Formats: sequence, C-alpha cells, structure tokens
Amino acid sequence: MSSADPFDSALDLLRRLDPKHTSRNLDRICSVVPDLTEDLLSSVDQPLEIRRCKKSGRDYLLCDYNRDGDSYRSPWSNEFDPPLSDGTVPSEKVRKMEERANEAFDIYRELYYSGGVSSVYFWNLDDGFAGVVLLKKTASPAGKSEGGWDSIHVFEAVDRARTAHYKLTSTIILHLSNTSEGLGDMNLSGNMTRQTEMDLPIDDDSSHIANIGKVRHRSVSEYIEGKRLTTKQLVEDMELKMRNLLQEVYFGKTKDVVGDLRSIPPLTERNKDKATYQEMMSSMKQ
Repeated sequence: MSSADPFDSALDLLRRLDPKHTSRNLDRICSVVPDLTEDLLSSVDQPLEIRRCKKSGRDYLLCDYNRDGDSYRSPWSNEFDPPLSDGTVPSEKVRKMEERANEAFDIYRELYYSGGVSSVYFWNLDDGFAGVVLLKKTASPAGKSEGGWDSIHVFEAVDRARTAHYKLTSTIILHLSNTSEGLGDMNLSGNMTRQTEMDLPIDDDSSHIANIGKVRHRSVSEYIEGKRLTTKQLVEDMELKMRNLLQEVYFGKTKDVVGDLRSIPPLTERNKDKATYQEMMSSMKQ
C-alpha cells in the first residue's frame, strides 16, 4: 500500500484544526516539513495580516499574491517591504488599473464595512490579467468578545473582442468568540469558498474595474471617468450571496441546534405542555 502524499495529508490536517488558528497551525506544519512551505502558502487561505506602507502611510493587506520571497508589495506605492530591487511588479497598463481599483474598493470598503482595510493586487497574464481583492474587518473588542471577517476574491480576466470572460473564486474566513459567566466559552469559526464565471461587456480598461466590483455610490461612479457602475458585477454579488448563506444556513442552523439542545423553561413544564398537547390530539381523533 502506497503512503499518503505529504501535501494532501497537510491539507487534510489543516481542515480538521481550528480555523481561527490557521496561521499558527500552518507555521508549525511548515517548520516540520519545510519542503511544503511554498505549496502550502499558495494553497491555504489564512486570515489576512495588516502592514503600513512606509511611503504613503496607508495600511495594506498581506497575502501570497503580493509576496516575493520575504517581502510584500504595497498597492499604494508599488514598493516592496523589506526593499527588493528585482521584485515582480505589474506592467504599466495593469498597474494603472490596479491603482484605480484600490481607490474604488477603498470606497466600497467604507460603504459596506464602515471601516477595516482593503487592498487590490493585479498581475499580468498572457491573454489578459488576474488579480485579488482583499477585505478585512475586525470587530472592536467589547469585554471578552471579539470577531473578524476576511474576504479573499481571486479572479482572472480574459479579453474576448468586446467582452471579457471573468472567473472568480471567493473565500470568506469568519471567526467569532465570546466569554461570559452564563455562556462560558463560545467560539464560532470557519471558512467558505465559492466560484463563478461570467462574460461581461467592456469598452475600455475602466470597464474592468466596474465589472470586478459594483459600487452604486455616485462618488465612485464619478471617479471612474464619470461612468455609472450599473453592470452586474462580480465581487459585490458574490459577497452578498455568501453573507446571506452564512446568515440563513450556517447561523440559522447553529441557532436551531442550540435551541434544541438547551431548554430555557423547566423540563417539568415542557413535559406537562407536551402531555396536554397529546391529550388534545387524542380527543380530536375520537
């Protein structure tokens, strides 16, 4: 019998550990099997880290897509920290789109998240370009409560005459925790990944920004050459769908399970009500 592949075993182990501590568990696995470091860092989504751009003074998010060795590229200055002379950067055309996308999603972040940090990174492909949209919001600690939301949207855009084919893979990482005397320790953590593909019309490079993320606010529409962003776009639609799915399915199901396990009224009272109900049903059948 052949032995299991170490990479698959590492991924399988990470799926069974607490999602809240993915970064810590990933570091420990990489220290045990250093040969898997690059493959694991490029394959495993983990909570995003924040760093401040030394040149612009603005915060940006770290991920594998803006990493080159041990350095990370700032979307605001296009420079690496620590400095890297031969780091990989997008072409001039793609860089201009990246700059406009960062400004547009900065407004999107403020409108939808009322805080947090956003970053957008683009890179060149042979027949188009690709990129990632990152959004992070951490809840302000209130007592012993804390929470965090990380959105990672990776996309590819391939030009086809007057349309572009987009392929989007979105991952949301969520963790909520609370500690109280009545509740005890509560930790709800997990991640969700969804994919979609879509063909959308394009007129010029600014159409890509509008297609990737829809922002209905007028200031954003004016920012992108005065064009209204009214097309059915990818990131906003995907985030709305995933938020609704989390609310209705995951949180709703958890609430139902907890409600079935925990009895707020005394059991004697519930049993009495149940007996009365059964007696009424029996009398109606006679």
